[in-house]
Amino acid sequence: MSEKRPAALSRPCVLVIVVAGVERFAYKGVASNLVTYLADVVGMSTSAAAKSVSTWSGVNFMLPLASAVLADSFWDRYSTITASSLLYVLGLVGLASWALLRTWMPCSSLFFPLYLISIGQAGYNPALQAFGADQLDIGDDTGSGTVAEEKGKVKSMFFHWWYFGICSGSLLGNSIMSYIQDNFGWGLGFAIPCAVMAISVAAFFCGTPLYMLKQRMSIGRPSSINIFKVVKSILANVGARKISLPSRDDNGDAISELELQEKPLKAEPTDTKVSMDEAAPSVAKIVFRLLPIWAVLLMFAVIFQQPMTFFTEQGMLMDHTVGGAFLIPPAMLQSSITVSIILLMPMYDRMIIPLINAITRGSDGITVLQRIGVGMVLSIVAMVVAALVESWRLRVGVATGGEGGGVRPSILWLLPQYVLLGVSDVFTVVGMQEFFYTQVPSTMRTIGIALNTSVFGFGSFLGAFLITALEMATASDGNGRGWFSDDPREAHLDKYYWFLALLSSVSFVIFTHLCKYYNSTDASGK
Repeated sequence: MSEKRPAALSRPCVLVIVVAGVERFAYKGVASNLVTYLADVVGMSTSAAAKSVSTWSGVNFMLPLASAVLADSFWDRYSTITASSLLYVLGLVGLASWALLRTWMPCSSLFFPLYLISIGQAGYNPALQAFGADQLDIGDDTGSGTVAEEKGKVKSMFFHWWYFGICSGSLLGNSIMSYIQDNFGWGLGFAIPCAVMAISVAAFFCGTPLYMLKQRMSIGRPSSINIFKVVKSILANVGARKISLPSRDDNGDAISELELQEKPLKAEPTDTKVSMDEAAPSVAKIVFRLLPIWAVLLMFAVIFQQPMTFFTEQGMLMDHTVGGAFLIPPAMLQSSITVSIILLMPMYDRMIIPLINAITRGSDGITVLQRIGVGMVLSIVAMVVAALVESWRLRVGVATGGEGGGVRPSILWLLPQYVLLGVSDVFTVVGMQEFFYTQVPSTMRTIGIALNTSVFGFGSFLGAFLITALEMATASDGNGRGWFSDDPREAHLDKYYWFLALLSSVSFVIFTHLCKYYNSTDASGK
């Protein structure tokens, strides 16, 4: 009798996806309109507000690298979720309190609750996602070919619906909370995400009897030693200027090495604990060989941040009125991204993959790396469209922003660039989650997820650096901020968008070259 096929998503798995969606509602309820709060209420300049949001977002994506070590080494994932959720809720309470007491609070103190949210989210999100994947109870992709393929399908289903869940929460956070904040006040606008997040944490704990707790705290110390050996091995490889890529011709065990400098690695002294010494370098090699793909995805991460920063600022300079009465908050347009994702994701397996199979006359769909590449191309197209719309806005409005008789185009002209980014997310973001999850050993799955989120963290820092560098390069007498001037008659966001499209195109070309070094069977979307 054939081996039993893996089941579909279990009830605990579905509960975790719902909890993750509620967390996204709370986070987006704060983050989506934060640049408006910093510029209009706190009083920051346009570029300073954008850099502050980019830096904060970067920290949110980077800190999971540290929390992942705790989750996979010192603690178990359930304990990590427990501790980080309390910090998360405490940060939201502090932010809502600051908004209510703003007139008595120094402006610099606003960043304390914001970064407390960052610390809480750093442990909460990657541990929750890995914990949710644990509830599938399908083990590794081993066994006969048919069984391994079925397990891969269930795993892909989880990441597919996980992203669907968090996008649904993001949709509500972007649309509802931005409207409340702009029309009913920021105190209420920050208090609602706080209350909703507290309820979701309570719901997660109520489901504890249903969960499968695969990690045990008793294994923490040996695992932590292993992690530190991995870090040491990675640093040794970096010092030797050596990058390892998987061979396109083998099964993934052998590697094809790209030598950046003809300098051999220094031999490490042997250790009595042979098993740990052998395991750590192999894990380090697996992580280190992902870095080239990780690096070329940074420009996608920079584009990923634009809706929360300059897209919103761009919308503030346009006509918000629809139908002569209803006012659309600029941050609400971010909802169009999540609407695009929610509408497209159920169609992905039922329409897009069969269409691809019909065109290619195959039955395997596309690999994860191909899925990522399609999304990268769409993100470049989105930036080209954004640049064209902004150039047209400047010409039509006579660069007055609506003052002095100038014309302001409707904010709905921004919809195409938002929708294109939403479609690109369906391909690239979901593909990245599965790629980094499946390319590391099962004992390092939280770290794999953290590697994925760290792309967006470094991308946010890179975005803030690019803004600073371009401010200095494009500044002139009487226009101290260059392309990002607070005066809409002198700002040139269109040039910035063209610049991002150019850099992203270069990254895509490098990405296509790197893909041939990765065996498609190691990261397939089948």
